[in-house]
Amino acid sequence: DGKTANYSEARYNEIKEELSKFLTKCGYKTKDMDFVPISGWNGDNMIERSANMSWYKGRIMLEALDNIKPPKRPSEKPLRLPPQDVYKI
Repeated sequence: DGKTANYSEARYNEIKEELSKFLTKCGYKTKDMDFVPISGWNGDNMIERSANMSWYKGRIMLEALDNIKPPKRPSEKPLRLPPQDVYKI
């Protein structure tokens, strides 16, 4: 949204590289992730493809969100609930 980035592909690649390194350190597999350049101020690449970022050919934000697969829940294991508070009477 800032004028300094100016919808630049170079700036997108720089941020994507930094974020990928950080997420990899946290244990995420970034090769399976979508990195979507958006403008929240103008709505670019959120619901429909933007002419301002014609260099981007991947999924837009709405498509990326629709593509998220929910994690498998261990439904065969017993239910465990953490204690919310401990009272001494």
